[in-house]
Amino acid sequence: MDFDEYRRRGKEMVDYIADYLQNIRERRVFPEVQPGYMRNLVPESAPLEGEPWASIFGDVERVIMPGVTHWQSPHMHAYFPALNSFPSLLGDMLADAINCLGFTWASSPACTELESIVMNWLGKMVGLPDDFLHLPAMSKGGGVIQTTASEATLVCLLAGRTLAIRRFHEHTPGLQDAEINARLVAYCSDQAHSSVEKAALIGLVRMRFIEADDQLSLRGDALRDAIEEDIRQGLIPFWVCATLGTTGACAFDNLAEIGEVCSRFNVWLHVDAAYAGSAFICPEFRVWLKGIEKADSIAFNPSKWLMVHFDCTAMWVKNSGALHRTFNVEPLYLQHENSGLAIDYMHWQIPLSKRFRALKLWFVLRNFGIKGLQKHIREGVRLAQKFEALVLADPRFEIPAARHLGMVVFRIKGENELTEKLLKRLNHRGHLHAVPASLKGRYVIRFTITSTYTSNEDILSDWNEIRTVTTELLSELNVQVNVARDRVPLKETREKNEAFGSSLLLANSPMSPKIVNGSFAAIFDADEFLAKVYAGIRISNQDSPAMRRRVRGILMSGKQFSLDSRMDLVVHGISPGEVKNGIESKPISEDLEEVWEGTKGRLHATVEWLHALRKRFTRDIHPFFDFHFEQLVSRWSYRTKQTAPRTNLRATYSIIFNILLPINIPGSYNRFQFLPHLPCRHGVDRKVWTPALFGPMLTPLAGKLCSNRKKPSPGPSLTTVQPIV
Repeated sequence: MDFDEYRRRGKEMVDYIADYLQNIRERRVFPEVQPGYMRNLVPESAPLEGEPWASIFGDVERVIMPGVTHWQSPHMHAYFPALNSFPSLLGDMLADAINCLGFTWASSPACTELESIVMNWLGKMVGLPDDFLHLPAMSKGGGVIQTTASEATLVCLLAGRTLAIRRFHEHTPGLQDAEINARLVAYCSDQAHSSVEKAALIGLVRMRFIEADDQLSLRGDALRDAIEEDIRQGLIPFWVCATLGTTGACAFDNLAEIGEVCSRFNVWLHVDAAYAGSAFICPEFRVWLKGIEKADSIAFNPSKWLMVHFDCTAMWVKNSGALHRTFNVEPLYLQHENSGLAIDYMHWQIPLSKRFRALKLWFVLRNFGIKGLQKHIREGVRLAQKFEALVLADPRFEIPAARHLGMVVFRIKGENELTEKLLKRLNHRGHLHAVPASLKGRYVIRFTITSTYTSNEDILSDWNEIRTVTTELLSELNVQVNVARDRVPLKETREKNEAFGSSLLLANSPMSPKIVNGSFAAIFDADEFLAKVYAGIRISNQDSPAMRRRVRGILMSGKQFSLDSRMDLVVHGISPGEVKNGIESKPISEDLEEVWEGTKGRLHATVEWLHALRKRFTRDIHPFFDFHFEQLVSRWSYRTKQTAPRTNLRATYSIIFNILLPINIPGSYNRFQFLPHLPCRHGVDRKVWTPALFGPMLTPLAGKLCSNRKKPSPGPSLTTVQPIV
């Protein structure tokens, strides 16, 4: 093949790839082949003479495609994503043409320097501390691109082992490395990935699996108890792996608690965030990253969810010297005049050579930008939320573990055998593909959003397939699934909360809560807090007569606010007059202080105030607020400090006001929120009161916002929100 033919054949291949991805819905996701199918399609020996390209390329559809599992299909829901994108494909095309081997800086300076730069970019994007970045004269840390998260785990375990052996030699000289190694013990959750166990096998160290809690999370107390027990047995704890986004259910270990324990016992803390790490480019998901400053290393796969195709694993360490001490083999032929002055990545990894992987990552980060990648992540989460709502709407199914990010686990109620048969039948039919997991003895189906091409229609199509197959299966087996929903008698509810059900104002509104035979409930129940709010309300001459009558009526009757009543108060500003002590209330953070002074403590929201709130929320926790903030703001048709028409603000204010004054219903009822522009179920028989598309996050948010305030001020501002437990 000469240059001219390469140009021609290259264009043909690009067209083939584009057609393949564009029409991928037409292909069966999981192939209908048996092991050894290809032996009958290709010769037993390589050809003696070269074959024409047309013959080779023609065999792609005849030989290869019948046995391909189509990971880019929108109906592929197995494993985790393995995405690609056109900038990534083009980047690797160029990297493969250059074909440099970047083991030292001198072997290809551009390969080394671009990798260190894009690893700094990516580290800043996900919110890593500077200790993990390549910052000359400021940090010993830095990032490197490994092949897989499995390799990153092994590299960090071996580095931690080296440090532990050196440290033990300092205190107990005379022992051989093998004697110390035999006493080393590492720790992880029983939900950790299999690669963690494999790393321990290769490193010849013990691995202790610690049982996760009911939320499938490894907690600090359990880790501390295990370490203390092993120390009493004469073992040497040296390494812990915390998982952010487990394979079975995308659960998150408590990184903050684990970090405290690791710091106390001076053990290496590695964070495996293979799937979930990509989501940390969205600030609202970084709540799970709290405590990362205690970690020694972290790795995740941009090749899973950041539009960079396999292989590409981003790994950062705080102390690159630990890697050098573990992997430093420097023969004369690998030395160069800048050794010690520049990064030589051969000391950061197990292989000597490395591909120019940074090029495709650089192309993707530049072409999509941070906002484009954030949009992609949030869309995946939204689609998973949609599927979760569909599952919850069918009483034959249950979701045994909380949905996080883009993965939902579900099962048929009853014996494991039912769900296992359902999954086998789904995969056999070929419309979609999924894999199972075992969560504390329960067989579940993992449903992950894995394709950039997945749409609402694809989710509905897959759900219809699942429902159809389930109906057929249960009918054939003559099995009746218990679809009865637990009812909570109103009497029992009122024993927990005597004020429950005291207000049913304006229940004819589609936004308003209703109580039907004790089965549906939504009531603003925060007596003590509201009493303080009422005490701070005064009527101003600026208020309309209708508004003054309404406020007087509510205060005199002592009734709870219905949602509509609260909406009216918010829309009219409760009131344009100032609230007692409101002006003196200190804002929750310095970044809100200037805006707070501008609003003078009034509850009615200005554009500036809500933009400041947005910064606060997206910096800390709330995964829902920022996602829809832009479309909410677009509804506002008023200027600063002017009241907006209620028709334009109804949905917006219901969200804002429930953030300011979250609903507190005891027991299982304390997770309610309103999203009136979406279909919403208010049934108390659900473990989680979920709107059709969004999870209930407001109660935890309220507690988070004021967790550091000892004496909340009484005015109706963010400083008065009480933590709800």
